[in-house]
Amino acid sequence: MKKSFFAIALLATAAACSAPAEETVDAGDSMTAEAPAEAALFADLGGEPAGPVYTQTKGDTLAVRGFDVVSYFTDDGVPVEGSEDYTVRYNGYDYQFASEGNANTFIEDPAKYAPAYGGYCAWAIGANDALAPGDPNVYEIVDGTLYLNFSEDVQGRWQADIPGFIASGDENYPTHSPDEHFQD
Repeated sequence: MKKSFFAIALLATAAACSAPAEETVDAGDSMTAEAPAEAALFADLGGEPAGPVYTQTKGDTLAVRGFDVVSYFTDDGVPVEGSEDYTVRYNGYDYQFASEGNANTFIEDPAKYAPAYGGYCAWAIGANDALAPGDPNVYEIVDGTLYLNFSEDVQGRWQADIPGFIASGDENYPTHSPDEHFQD
């Protein structure tokens, strides 16, 4: 009998926890619950991802942690964070830019500026055929392509055979599904 009572109590608790919450609003409170509005896009270039793109959380669409990918290619070559005001959706992912000029530069040739391997670690995909997060502050541009690595230590390993790791990465990356995501 005690086991049955415990089971019924457990089921009732589970049902209560999964039931939608009822909202109560004071008659004097004019606030209404609304879903947050999606940020306005500066441009939507359309397209579908050819492979996975690294985002901090599966299901997010913010690529390169919001860093301006065009800023890597400027005279300073110093990556800067982008702004929501200059968000360009490319192949289903959102790239942010520090200025309207950088956003327009990206729009002209997005494949030139988007990082290799969807922003995943170039060494991991080349050496181990594995997805690992790319750090936007640990990068190198090789033959006009932006490559990110997990850490400075990992980048040192990658630099030991850049052409070999790029050749392997170019072969390995397309075998990964666009909906695949790095898991801890």
